[in-house]
Amino acid sequence: MDLKQIHDLIKVVNKSNIGEISIEDKDGKVTIKQKEEKVTVTAAPAQMYSSGPAAPVAQAAPAAPAAPLASNLITIKSPMIGTFYRRAAPDKPLMAEEGTEVSPGKVVCIIEAMKLFNEIESEVKGTIVKILVEDASPVEYDQPLFLVEPA
Repeated sequence: MDLKQIHDLIKVVNKSNIGEISIEDKDGKVTIKQKEEKVTVTAAPAQMYSSGPAAPVAQAAPAAPAAPLASNLITIKSPMIGTFYRRAAPDKPLMAEEGTEVSPGKVVCIIEAMKLFNEIESEVKGTIVKILVEDASPVEYDQPLFLVEPA
């Protein structure tokens, strides 16, 4: 099951009264549970079952309340659940800071999801006026990451 299918399942669970859904195929098993506006996603490859202790289940942290938005600002949102990083590597410079000029296609951050590092690109031209997420923090799908003043 690919990441797009998992995102689609999360949307279905959020829009319905389903409390939990589990899907298993040849590649592994995905369980999505809904509790009080939070979605928990656990995934394990089918061939990795062992008699040892189970690995802890990671839970997505609740989204931070959004800051009041000025009417002219555009929000860059997270396209997935994962961990937000402002640098490509610990020894690399920040990809975006407040005051950084961005244009469509410019990488503004990285979100790690299931050991994959996904570059998040700006879709607008403008200047970053506010960074809404701390470096190395968990983010949820559609969570605001940056506020951009369009150019």
